[in-house]
Amino acid sequence: MNVATVLLGSVLGVLVGHRLSHRTRDLVTDAIGLVTLLIAISSALTVGDQALSDAVGTSAPVLIVLGAMLIGGIIGSLLRIEQRLEGFGAWIQRRFDRGEGEGKFVDGFVSASMVFCVGPLTFLGALSDGLGRGADQLFLKSVLDGFTSIAFAASFGWGVAASALVVLVVQGSMTAVGAVLGDVLPDAHVTALGATGGVMLIGVALRLLKLKQVAVADLLPALIVAPLLVQLLVVIRN
Repeated sequence: MNVATVLLGSVLGVLVGHRLSHRTRDLVTDAIGLVTLLIAISSALTVGDQALSDAVGTSAPVLIVLGAMLIGGIIGSLLRIEQRLEGFGAWIQRRFDRGEGEGKFVDGFVSASMVFCVGPLTFLGALSDGLGRGADQLFLKSVLDGFTSIAFAASFGWGVAASALVVLVVQGSMTAVGAVLGDVLPDAHVTALGATGGVMLIGVALRLLKLKQVAVADLLPALIVAPLLVQLLVVIRN
């Protein structure tokens, strides 16, 4: 459903986008950036949730997010995730080029992929679905992504539609992990993951607002590191 809403929204966005001025499309992108920043801050502030504080102590949650970002960023930089993701977007653009500039296509692909796949709903929704708890969170995310893709595609074009592939792979993988592993993540671990994702979304917002080209994709390993750090502190405390 999420893939379908992104594709449908992208088609509508491209069709509407041709009728909008460049200034209007830039304004739409800025609006998305500001809303993304709002969602990011809301997610990041979950670092103060009681479940995480009870598990690791009141002074550790922010340090966990910081450590996850630093360690994850180093790992992602060494793996060149951002470069590989941009290269994949450029390859798709060359295969399906319809006259758009490569930079515009790649920007749309990377930015949309990060917005659609970096956030609590992506992982919590997919895991919940895989665990057999229902797909309510994914349905909500699908609706939100559909409207967002309309605005994105109006500014970036078909690169946004290509991000549906990333949505399929990321959320499909997380659903499979949930189905295989079962409910293995306690609330504290999930909270740390969500807060870290929120901080990463701030980087996406900065990119959309053209304030700083943060290599957000290189930070993706932080989403794995954060729960591991929580577990490490829980073991040490016990």
